[in-house]
Amino acid sequence: MTRHRTTIVLTLLMAFGTAAVAPATAAPTPSPDTSIIDALDHAAHPLRTVEPGGDTGDLRAIDRMIGGVRVVGLGEATHSSHDFFALKARVFRYLVEEKGFRTFALEAPWSTGLRLDEYVLHGKGDLRDIMREEFQRDYSWWNNTDYLKLLEWMRAYNVQHPDDPVRFMGDDIAWTGPEVYDDVTDYVAATDPGSSARLAELYRGLRPDVPTGTYIERYLNKPYPERKEMARRAGEALRLVKRQVTDTDSEADAWAVRQATGIDRTARQYAFDFDDPAQVAQSMRYRDQEMAANVVWWQRHTGTKVLLSAHDAHVGYVSSDPAHYPKMQGAFLRERLGSGYLSAGLTFDQGSFNATGPDGAVHRWTLGPAGPGTNEQTLDRVHLRDYVVDLRSVGSPAREWLTRARPTRIVGTDYPDGPYDIALAPTHDVLIHLHRVTAARLRDR
Repeated sequence: MTRHRTTIVLTLLMAFGTAAVAPATAAPTPSPDTSIIDALDHAAHPLRTVEPGGDTGDLRAIDRMIGGVRVVGLGEATHSSHDFFALKARVFRYLVEEKGFRTFALEAPWSTGLRLDEYVLHGKGDLRDIMREEFQRDYSWWNNTDYLKLLEWMRAYNVQHPDDPVRFMGDDIAWTGPEVYDDVTDYVAATDPGSSARLAELYRGLRPDVPTGTYIERYLNKPYPERKEMARRAGEALRLVKRQVTDTDSEADAWAVRQATGIDRTARQYAFDFDDPAQVAQSMRYRDQEMAANVVWWQRHTGTKVLLSAHDAHVGYVSSDPAHYPKMQGAFLRERLGSGYLSAGLTFDQGSFNATGPDGAVHRWTLGPAGPGTNEQTLDRVHLRDYVVDLRSVGSPAREWLTRARPTRIVGTDYPDGPYDIALAPTHDVLIHLHRVTAARLRDR
C-alpha cells in the first residue's frame, strides 16, 4: 500500500474527511426570495451563547424539540472548531440537569471511552495523560481544551452525585486497547483455563504493545491477507468466549462477550482490501453500522439517555458522499431506535478551524462568508446571529427549500474538503446555525 493510499484510508476510517475523489457540487443557484428567509425567521429560536454556564433559558427550545428522545446525535461542521465543542458541552450539561441525560458519547474508540468513563466515575488515572495517550493521529482533534473542561465538569458532577453519575462512552472501532484483551483473557482463565492457550494464539499479533497511533498505522500497512487472517482469528476468539456463557443474565458473562465483540469489530474494520474502492466503501458502511450498534448497546445496557457527538455526516440520515460513505450512523440509529433518535446538525457561515493540509501538517484555516447558492448563505440571512430551528416544522416556502441539495461546508480531518451537496431537511431533524466559529485550542502541540 502506498503512503498516499494509506493516508486516504486513515482519513476515511477515522473521521469523515477528504475522499479519494471529491464529489461534484451543484452549480450555484440564485439567492432565495425573502419569503424563504421570513419562514426561517419565524421558525428560528435564538441561541444566546455557545459557552457553558450562565442562563440556559434559550436552550428550552431545544428541550422541546428533543422531547422524549433517548439518543441525540449532535454534529459538527468541522472537526476542530471551539464553538462546536463548547456548544456540545453546554447542551450536554443542560440535558443532564434538565432532561435526565447521563451519557456523553464521542466518535472515539470503545476502549478509549472505557478509560475516560473510569476517570469520570472514579477519578482513575490522570485525565491529561489519558487524553494524550488515547487521542492520537486522527483522534488528536479530541485532545483539546474544550473536551478537557467537559471531562473535568463530568468528574466534578459525579463527586457531587455519586449515586446518579454521568458516563462517558466511545462508539468508534479503529482501536481496541490492551485492557480490553486483558478482560477477555482473565474471563477465559477463570471460566475455562484449558482454553487460555488457544485464546492467546487467536489474539497473537492483535493485542497492542505500541501507542495508539503507531498501532493503527502499522495495522493498516499489513498485507490484506494478513489482516483478513487476523479478523478470522478475532471472530473465532469471540465464538470461544460465547461458548463459556452459562448464565445469560450474568453481568460478567455479558461483559466478556461485549469486550470480545469490541476486539472482533476492530479486526473486521481492517479486513477489507483498501486497494479496491468498492471495499473501501464497504468498510465505511461497516464502521458506521458498528458505531451505531455500540451506541444502541450502551443505551440499552445502561438505561441512560445519550448525547452522541460526531461529525454532521455521521449523525445525519443521508450521506453527502454515497460513493465513499454508502450509509451513515444516523440512518442505522433511526432504524434501530425509530423516533428514539434525533439528529441535530450544525452549520456556520464563516470562521476558523484546524485541519491537516496537503503537506501533512496541521494548520489553522479561515473561511470568509459562504458564497452564493450555498445553504449557509441563506441560513445566515436570518435576523438572528446564532439560532436553532426544528426542520420538521418549518413552514413553506422554506420547507421546500430545505429539501433540495446545495453546496454545504462539512470539513473532516483534512482540508481542502468539500463543499458537499446536502439537503438539510432529509439529513437532520434539527439544525443549529452559528454565524462565526473559531479554531479549537489543541493540547500537546
